[in-house]
Amino acid sequence: MNNQTKGLLITTLGVLFVIPDALFVRLIEAEPLVVAFWRSFLTGSVLFVGLFLMSGTKIFGKMKDTGVKGLIYTLFAGSSSVFFVVAIRNTSVANVVFILAAMPVFAALYSRVFLGERLSQRMIWTIILVILGLCVITYGSSANEIAHWSGDLLALFACAFFAVAITAARAARPVSMVPAAPIAYLGAASVLFLFVDPFSILPSQWWLVGLQGGFFIAISTIFLAIGPRFITSPEVALLILLESILAPILVWLFVGEEPGEWALIGGAIVISVIFVSNMIALLRKRPAKR
Repeated sequence: MNNQTKGLLITTLGVLFVIPDALFVRLIEAEPLVVAFWRSFLTGSVLFVGLFLMSGTKIFGKMKDTGVKGLIYTLFAGSSSVFFVVAIRNTSVANVVFILAAMPVFAALYSRVFLGERLSQRMIWTIILVILGLCVITYGSSANEIAHWSGDLLALFACAFFAVAITAARAARPVSMVPAAPIAYLGAASVLFLFVDPFSILPSQWWLVGLQGGFFIAISTIFLAIGPRFITSPEVALLILLESILAPILVWLFVGEEPGEWALIGGAIVISVIFVSNMIALLRKRPAKR
């Protein structure tokens, strides 16, 4: 198996493991910040234990090596995780994942501002059309009982914050941000612990809590940290679109949450634009056949 195939397989598995995340947030009957606490605490704990078993005490040195950029990654990735959960509790799942699909746009803008990378004409058109799609999604929130503009705004924060984390990780190359991931989750859990009662979860719901943070999100985080090392950024972006397509379908099947006409239209615009944009970038990077 070559690196290309390995990267595609591992990244696809990472995306598949994260797809049920929104469904878990819907099914767990607790305050959203309580759900966010356990999601962050369990994921961070599993990641830390895994890294410690692989590297021993060297893991602390690797965490320190991430430096200021690692601190930025930690703050924004951890905050994004919390915003994601609260957003789902305040608007439709479809709205949240469609808005999150716009993450490459935010990452491109940050890279232009902070890393001095030029925006191509392709990226400028991508940004304009994605903004159009986001406007359609937000407009439709007024016509959907489940959706609300406040949740859409929180999803936008989740998207924008995680894009900051991604940009910090890119700026820190070749230093790996994997050691910073458990700190991001555990740091978010530590802050949330001050404001919530973690044990207010119903006894019948603990298995859902454990599956979400202790298994699905932890496994997804590991795979998504490893897989993208072997494939290009456009390929990663295309695979991550699977979540935007499949997560609302999963929630629709299990809890009957219909996305709504405007969400589907706006989501189709965002996903289509990101798909076409990354396909163009991918084709341009392929070497010409001799």
